[in-house]
Amino acid sequence: MTDTSTLTNPLRAGLRMQRTPEPCSVVIFGATGDLTHRKLVPALYNLQRERLLPPGFNVVGFARRDWTDDFFRDSLHKDAAQFSRSGVEESLWGSFAASVTYQASSFDDPAGYAALAERLATLDEQRGAGGNRLFYLATPPESYPTIIQQLGAAGLARSPGGGWVRIIIEKPFGRDLASARALNAEVHSVFDESQVYRIDHYLGKETVQNILVFRFSNGIFEPIWNRSYVDHVQITVAEIVGVEGRGGYYERAGALRDMVQNHLMQLLTLMAMEPPVGYRADAVRDEKVKVLRAIRMIASVETETVRGQYGPGTVNGRAAPGYREEPGVAPDSCTETYVALRFFIDNWRWAGVPFLLRSGKRLAKRVSEIAVAFNQPPMHLFRQFDDASDEVVVARPKSNLLVLRIQPDEGINLSFACKRPGIKIQLDEVQMDFFYGRAFRQRSPEAYERLLLDALRGDASLFTRSDEVDYAWQFITSIHRGWASLPRPVFPNYYPFTDGPDEANRLLEGTQAHWRSLAEM
Repeated sequence: MTDTSTLTNPLRAGLRMQRTPEPCSVVIFGATGDLTHRKLVPALYNLQRERLLPPGFNVVGFARRDWTDDFFRDSLHKDAAQFSRSGVEESLWGSFAASVTYQASSFDDPAGYAALAERLATLDEQRGAGGNRLFYLATPPESYPTIIQQLGAAGLARSPGGGWVRIIIEKPFGRDLASARALNAEVHSVFDESQVYRIDHYLGKETVQNILVFRFSNGIFEPIWNRSYVDHVQITVAEIVGVEGRGGYYERAGALRDMVQNHLMQLLTLMAMEPPVGYRADAVRDEKVKVLRAIRMIASVETETVRGQYGPGTVNGRAAPGYREEPGVAPDSCTETYVALRFFIDNWRWAGVPFLLRSGKRLAKRVSEIAVAFNQPPMHLFRQFDDASDEVVVARPKSNLLVLRIQPDEGINLSFACKRPGIKIQLDEVQMDFFYGRAFRQRSPEAYERLLLDALRGDASLFTRSDEVDYAWQFITSIHRGWASLPRPVFPNYYPFTDGPDEANRLLEGTQAHWRSLAEM
């Protein structure tokens, strides 16, 4: 019998289609690693708990270790109990674990992919997965080409039953422009671009998703979101931790590659983009690419960028090693653990507005935020009596500031001037604060929950397209080339648990801006 309710009510039909993906199998390469155990499987379990996964859903782990299905399930159970935001409900875990299997193989062994193809065919037949497959590369980047080639050779890039096949690729997507283009060519030799989902977990955070809603659903902000009203924009991603035993990786990456090329550039495009013609994946990503194309290449890295590296210090009375003392780090390393940039977007909306980006490790506070500073009024109208000098002086308010907090306390803050109670004209800055946790009284889903669900549904809005990757790397690679032409920097140049190197203040010369204090955020 046909369900005519969905035929007569398209909106209701659309909502129903959005809620639950089609039956499918998720294959996780690197299934024994931290990303799988701490993030991916807890996220999938939480989606199951929220009844957002379909019947016929399966998880297949693929890795080198010689594990059995039961050992893999037991290992996942222990980590899900620790890392799931909702804990583990044993009866629900039992039904989830029944969908989990494990395939032991090295990434370069064709026999392992043949066995995987047989296992997926069995799941299609026995559990009704419909030939739909999602491959997740939760592996080191150097394994990506091998896995992609083997999937293509085994015929796994296309569904034998007419279903869909998608692949999620973790960052970093390349380490410079040339390697990113080579990886894109490798991917496109096996998969169509429509099948490829390049993931950046920052785009799954609640405040990041809310940027477009905030901008394009509120009539009071969009008219002033331009050069006529905005003085400057600051984007900060600060960490209090050091490299945490990942010195070997960080030596090859550095702050510019590790954070700016992906996280900060993604935040920038969402803040600066024009309204899309609709909330569809390509419409949103088209506008993001236009922003990247309009970024003015930095002419002088000496004047428009600042690098830093943290030295040794103390925290809570205990010694904290400097970056060069971390395991896996060269004693004379010149890898940056801090970077600050000033640049401009040469388009009609943002011409002349400085965009100030900074990111670093071992800073004063763990915080990620976007701050939009608005212009001062054209005339400072109010005057007040200064008791110290017995003079009447102009009361100069601070710039209005709109802050979108991404972590740790997701929310939005707006500051503005107000008269302090009393006979005198005394201006004070006051705050209007919105916190997700207080307003909605429910925990936000983890970023990977949202992004995995979107990939299962086929919604690529929050994933990065190949041309986005290319334009971002053009900008970042030009900075690396500029740095390579300079003398070796004098590192370390900032004390840990501070705001970073004092030299970053020179990026603000000639502007009314000042870096927001991390400790006061």
